[in-house]
Amino acid sequence: MSQVEILYSYSSGVIVTALFLAMLLFNEIGFQVGRFVQRHTDHEAKVLTGSIQASVLGLLALMLGFTFSMAMQRYDGRNMALIEEANAIGTAALRVKLLPLKYQADAHDLIRQYIDVRVEIGNIAITDQARRAKYMNQVSLLQHRLWALAVLATDADPRAVTTGAFVQSLNAAIDAQGKRNALQQLHVPETVLISLFLVFVASGGMIGYSSGLHGKRIIAPVVLVSLLVTLIVFIIIDLDRPRRGLIQVNQAPLLDLQRSMPN
Repeated sequence: MSQVEILYSYSSGVIVTALFLAMLLFNEIGFQVGRFVQRHTDHEAKVLTGSIQASVLGLLALMLGFTFSMAMQRYDGRNMALIEEANAIGTAALRVKLLPLKYQADAHDLIRQYIDVRVEIGNIAITDQARRAKYMNQVSLLQHRLWALAVLATDADPRAVTTGAFVQSLNAAIDAQGKRNALQQLHVPETVLISLFLVFVASGGMIGYSSGLHGKRIIAPVVLVSLLVTLIVFIIIDLDRPRRGLIQVNQAPLLDLQRSMPN
C-alpha cells in the first residue's frame, strides 16, 4: 500500500474526472498561448510544432500501453492466485480422509471454517484495514489450529502416504494464501501513474497550442480524444485496485469449493 498511499485514497471516478477537466483546461491555456504568439510565428515553426505534437501523442500512446500492460498482469496474477488457493484448499479437504479417524471430523470442521473466512475476506476492500486485520487474525488462528492437528495426526500415523499427504497439501494451502496476499499488495507504481497523467495533460496543452498557432479551435475531436483516453485510464486504475473498483477478481472457485463442502 505504501506505493500508492496518495492516489489510493481517492476513488477512480474522482481521479479520472479531475484528469479530464485538467486536460480541457490545459488545452484552453495552450490555445490562448498559441493565439498570442501566432502572429510572431512563421510557417516552419508551425510545422515543427505539429511534429512535436505528434511526438507527445506517441509518447502518450506508449505510456498508456505500458501502464495498461502492468495493470493487466497484476490483475491476472490475482486471478491465478485465487484459483491456486482454492485448488490447494480443496486438495487438503479431500485428504482429510487420509488422517486417523479420530482427527477427521475436527480437520473437516476447521477447513470449512477456513474456507468461510477466506470467502468473507475476499469481499472486504483493501482500504478497510480494521476489518481485514480482524479476519486475517482468524485466518492465522485457523492455520495454527490446523497445523497443530496435523502434528498430532502425524504422531499417531507418521506414514507419508496418509498423514504426510495431508500435511503436504495443508502446507500448500498456507503458502497459496501468503502468495495471494502478497499479490494483492502489488500495484502499478504511483510514479508511473503520475507520469502518465502528466503526459496526458501535456498532450492536451500541446494540442491546444498547435490549434492556437493555426487560429482554429477543434473542440469536438479534443473532447472525444480526452474522453477515450480518460476511459482507458479509468480501466487501468480499476484493474489495479482489488476489491474496490468495478473490475473484481471472480471468487467463483472459492464459492464453488464452499458449496461443495459437506456439513
